[in-house]
Amino acid sequence: MSRNPSRSPRMRRVDEAIKAIVSEAIPTLKDPRIGFVTVTGVVTTSDLSHATVWLSVYGGEKQRQATLKALEGAAGLLQSKVNKDLRLRRTPQLLFQYDPSVEDGVRMSKLIDELDPGPAEPDEPDAHEEADDADDN
Repeated sequence: MSRNPSRSPRMRRVDEAIKAIVSEAIPTLKDPRIGFVTVTGVVTTSDLSHATVWLSVYGGEKQRQATLKALEGAAGLLQSKVNKDLRLRRTPQLLFQYDPSVEDGVRMSKLIDELDPGPAEPDEPDAHEEADDADDN
C-alpha cells in the first residue's frame, strides 16, 4: 500500500472517511467467516470509481482468505453504507486487499528482539559503587 503524499487534501479526507465508515461497519456484519479485521488504509482513485481498502486479518492464511472472500460478498452492503454516510456524487466500488505491513512489522520486531539481548546485568558492583556505599556508613 503506497501512501502518496502528493494526493490532494480532499482525496486524503475521502480516504480517511471511507476508512472510518468501513472500520465501523465490518464488525456489524453477521458473516461468521469474517475474523478479527483492522482496516489499515484506503486509497481512492481520483475519479472516485474505486477505493482499495487495505486490511490486516488476525489468523492464518486460511482465515485471511475466508475473511477477504466474505468482505467481497459484503462489498455492496458496505458501499451503500459509504454512500449513505458520505453522500458523494459517485460512490467508489470497494476492493479489499490484504496489507502485509502489520505482519512484516511483527516479524521485524521479533528479529530485532532476537538480536538485542537487552540490558546486561552487572556481575560485580563497580569500584565507584563500593566507595559510595562505604561513604554512606
